[in-house]
Amino acid sequence: MRRGRSLLSTALATVVVAATVVLPAAAAPLAGCSGTNDGDVAIGDNTTVESPITITDCPSAPSATATVPVKIVHTYIGDLQVSLVAPDGSAYVLHNRSGGSTDNIDQTYTVDLSGETSNGTWKLRVNDNAANDVGRIDTWSLNLGGSTPANDFSVAVSPTSGSVAAGSSASTTVQTRTTAGQAQTVQLTATGLPSGATASFNPAAVTTGSSSTLTISTAASISNGTYPITVTATGATTKTATYTLTVTGGTGPSIPDIDVAAVKQHLTQLNTIATQNGGNRRSTTAGYRASVTYVKDKLTAAGFTVTEQPCTSGCSTGAGPNVIAEWPGGNANNVYMFGAHLDSVTAGPGINDNGSGSASLLETALVLSRTNPSMLNKVRFAWWTDEEQGLNGSRFYVSQLPSTERAKIKTYHNFDMIASVNGGYFINNISSAQSTHMKAYWDSLGLQPEENTEGRNRSDDASFTNAGIPASGYAMGASATKTSAQATKWGGTAGRAFDPCYHQSCDTTANISDTHLNRAVDGIAYTLWKSAVSSTPGADFSVSVSPSSGSVTAGSSATATVGTQTVSGDPQTVQLSASGLPSGATASFSPASVTTGSGSTLTISTTASVANGTYPVTITATGTGSRTATYTLTVTGGGGGSCNGTNPNDVAIPDAGAAVDSDVVISGCSATPSGSAAVAVKIVHPYIGDLTVALIAPDGSSYTLHNRTGGSGDNIDQTYTVNLSGEAPNGTWKLRVRDLAAADVGNIDTWTLTLTP
Repeated sequence: MRRGRSLLSTALATVVVAATVVLPAAAAPLAGCSGTNDGDVAIGDNTTVESPITITDCPSAPSATATVPVKIVHTYIGDLQVSLVAPDGSAYVLHNRSGGSTDNIDQTYTVDLSGETSNGTWKLRVNDNAANDVGRIDTWSLNLGGSTPANDFSVAVSPTSGSVAAGSSASTTVQTRTTAGQAQTVQLTATGLPSGATASFNPAAVTTGSSSTLTISTAASISNGTYPITVTATGATTKTATYTLTVTGGTGPSIPDIDVAAVKQHLTQLNTIATQNGGNRRSTTAGYRASVTYVKDKLTAAGFTVTEQPCTSGCSTGAGPNVIAEWPGGNANNVYMFGAHLDSVTAGPGINDNGSGSASLLETALVLSRTNPSMLNKVRFAWWTDEEQGLNGSRFYVSQLPSTERAKIKTYHNFDMIASVNGGYFINNISSAQSTHMKAYWDSLGLQPEENTEGRNRSDDASFTNAGIPASGYAMGASATKTSAQATKWGGTAGRAFDPCYHQSCDTTANISDTHLNRAVDGIAYTLWKSAVSSTPGADFSVSVSPSSGSVTAGSSATATVGTQTVSGDPQTVQLSASGLPSGATASFSPASVTTGSGSTLTISTTASVANGTYPVTITATGTGSRTATYTLTVTGGGGGSCNGTNPNDVAIPDAGAAVDSDVVISGCSATPSGSAAVAVKIVHPYIGDLTVALIAPDGSSYTLHNRTGGSGDNIDQTYTVNLSGEAPNGTWKLRVRDLAAADVGNIDTWTLTLTP
């Protein structure tokens, strides 16, 4: 999110966060409210590690003066950030890179944990933010303190899950138990119900120790899917249990649950990109351009129509492009846009701000591709450049839209900072029609979202609302301070920033709340499916090959049957192709295209010179989507392999565009690649200072050969020496070339890989 206050005020806030006050240890804790972990955990350079303590039997709430004794062995504690992470993901900074070159931490910190729940897994998280010094977590303890146990209870459901046909109902027993003090009356409610389902309790209030029957009724129009229903019992405190409801036979669109672990994999990659490119992903840097490549490559492979839109006016000099991706199908006159800015500030990698929004949109788009539903309306995704410098990328995009195209965009949804560790639940224009689905999803979780006043006109939704296009969006908060009322409602720490690492170097993968991220990305999917997906199943198909493997003597051929099936919708025509064949082998299909439900004969023919080996051949069927199967081909009696290869085919290098690859397949090489392998490259280009050139190994490892050197020199005709001794020889090697500036084009002319000179 774009900065909304002066650099001086931000710097002062940073000083306050970094200061650590060490107070005397609290009184001895109650039994079950403390723990120690004395297992050593190594702290490597530029890494984040955690040490857990699980509290299971604490009968009271944590104290406002809980204590955390910490012993860390490290030779330069000015490199370290140390935080206590509560079971709900809230993080409390204990030590923030103070102490300079002093070695070791041996301190007891006092923390106000009165807003937290005692039981669960607590973590000591240590982040080493610089190179040259390592250490270890030696031991640490957690003393939650607390008062005399108050009246308390537990709640459970039995059974914990059930399946129901749409239009019918399911029931379970809600059981309560008095765990401390006296029995009390608790009110029962349920949240997380899908649209078209209602819940009732009989009775709706019970005295702890008693039970109630929960009945969930569904309409025929409900969407198929699996839904975690939260059952809440509210008395002196609030307790919850989860009932998992599976709905079948519904007529509504099936809304997927987005895997937060997959979103975090994208965040890890964005963090790595920043680390490899100067520590940030600012719009004008190689880190941003690498982020663009990562997102674009994923989307292109998934079947999206992807465009890099250069920002030719209003953006910072040298800013990279916007990325626009559109999914096929749906009414093109009703466009629903989902966007997030992809750039970071210079100070850090920007993983919450705004890797969280970017990664969530990317994974939602990939799930849309995999499920391939029938589309009612058009879906368009956008990743914006230069947001941190003034919302420039999104403003440029909107300015270039003709009025007829603006009118087609029914809603723009924005996602900026949606995983803040001390986060709240905020929606832009919460009471508007365009926020209906977003609010409905969070309401189903009982989150009581609020208007995003802090983010007003500070993120890319402003570019759309200023142009008269309705906009909404999710946010979890930036540098604003969480109030006591918000902490009571949402958890976390009152008086502390929603994101204590806002626009700082510590905005890494350690600065992410999984809980907030998961609730946001599932809300994105809910909003997309409700806005644009049809309730009628889309046309889909599957492909298989039988047998799935075969052996052939070099010079002969092997055959297999490729089968297709219509999975949903109407049958369709699909084109068949094969890839991954060794040099000297060809594939043919009879017929080359089939209607789903029919089959084709695959014939793989080999020459006598084909190399011995085993090759996974990918069979691809392309229709409304692409589906694949694998045939494993084993070749014997061949002429042996080679440890060298050449690709003489020209590959055009687009101006200021996406990276292009030229492949060399090595097969049958029995030698280990050399520490001085040779890569001879000939590239025709009038300004080689625009180019990056890399060798990509079969396992994905990248070796930079040329990185924008040479200025206005034309053409590359050079042999590079590369240490490939750690690589396996056989597989597909790629020469990857990218043009990073405008005005000049060229082509890869030829290149040769010699693994064993």
